[in-house]
Amino acid sequence: MCKLFVHADSDLWVSRTHSLRIDGMVTSIRMENAFWNALAEIAARDGMNLPQMITKLYHESIDAGHDLGNFTSFLRVCAMRYLALQLSGDIPRDTQVPIASLDADRILARNMDQKPPSEATH
Repeated sequence: MCKLFVHADSDLWVSRTHSLRIDGMVTSIRMENAFWNALAEIAARDGMNLPQMITKLYHESIDAGHDLGNFTSFLRVCAMRYLALQLSGDIPRDTQVPIASLDADRILARNMDQKPPSEATH
């Protein structure tokens, strides 16, 4: 089992720092390349570069009332969720299909229906 992970491309777990400006404030985000790769793919699907997409995620999260005390963790979860939604078929693997064109409400409702009853209420 472990061979699948241990012998993967070691560049995937190398950390890299990106500096960007959100609302005039310069911030640095450090994550492993595997996360940056997934986030870059998400951005490209909707015709954005990485800083534009990260800024958009930041603003939409704030607008939704989220406390982004650990924004880097939020971005890691976004990357993992993107990959999980591709595996489930909720997000097409065809990267020419923009994320913004998908019916987010339907996908979210379907994901809530698939959770065990104890998790669906939280």
